[in-house]
Amino acid sequence: MKKRKFHIIIGVVLGIVVLVAASLYGVSSYMLAYSLNYPEQERMTAEHWKTRIKSECPWISVWMDSVYQHHCVKDTFLLMPSGYKAHALYLYAPKSTDRTAIVVHGYKVRAEGMLHIAYLYNHDMGYNVLLPDLYGHGKSEGDHIQMGWNDRWDVIRWSQVAHEIFKVKSKERRVKNTWQVIHGISMGAATTMAVAGEKTSGYVKCFVEDCGYTSVWDEFGWEAKKRFGVPEFPLMYTTSALCKLMYGWSFGEASALKQVAKCHKPMLFIHGSKDTFVPTDMVYPLYEAKPQPKQLWIARGSIHARSYNDYPEEYSRRVASFVGKYIR
Repeated sequence: MKKRKFHIIIGVVLGIVVLVAASLYGVSSYMLAYSLNYPEQERMTAEHWKTRIKSECPWISVWMDSVYQHHCVKDTFLLMPSGYKAHALYLYAPKSTDRTAIVVHGYKVRAEGMLHIAYLYNHDMGYNVLLPDLYGHGKSEGDHIQMGWNDRWDVIRWSQVAHEIFKVKSKERRVKNTWQVIHGISMGAATTMAVAGEKTSGYVKCFVEDCGYTSVWDEFGWEAKKRFGVPEFPLMYTTSALCKLMYGWSFGEASALKQVAKCHKPMLFIHGSKDTFVPTDMVYPLYEAKPQPKQLWIARGSIHARSYNDYPEEYSRRVASFVGKYIR
């Protein structure tokens, strides 16, 4: 009788464990799909983003119409080492120059969603510009969102492509290297910081990150608590483990905080003071972790990814002043 009771208890405990494990797996799968799945049919079109950027930043409309009407905006496709076909837009500066900006979009955006920052560099500063579609965005292939982490290798590759496109040949047929800044917003800023922690070519001179998160763990943990009222334990741990199993990286290792600590090239940090999507408080540990040279600007009253929209003149002035110290 005692043996039978014992076996029943063990059976009940095992049943509960299996039920909890199955529930955690199901919820973790849902959370991972909710966060990282972005089917091609759900992607906003280029026209959607061009219209939206014109609406939010009407001062760039004339320039945008002009560069498209005169076919200045060009497409380029690249087969990445990982085997997927990637896409980017690029446009030359109004006058021949070696100064070049790589402009990196955010979560569920695409290259056209960064045309306002392209305007800053191309129209205001006279730079060549390349705008990549990150993995799983725009015209680039990909079955999930990488949150900027594995995207760092692709942006480094795009930097090399931009160097080949925009390098200047002198009258003596000598090739002048490009001088590059990498500028990202939101997930693009996290990508920029992830790039900054790796070894980059000498022609990459500086970085601008605008409202990037400290790590994927911190950002997803914040969103889970704010949006769903879910604590970090155990769901964040199981979802991160599932991400590692499926995609090869975990939320904790995707850390911009650790990457900027390894970066000795200059970086400008920008964040809106009213950002609740990537909380403003995230910028301070990032700034503290980054060795000099560095600079920080908090845009008073701006919500997430709206610092340029709210303060176009000041934003442009601060970027031009910072970048101009390192790209002449």
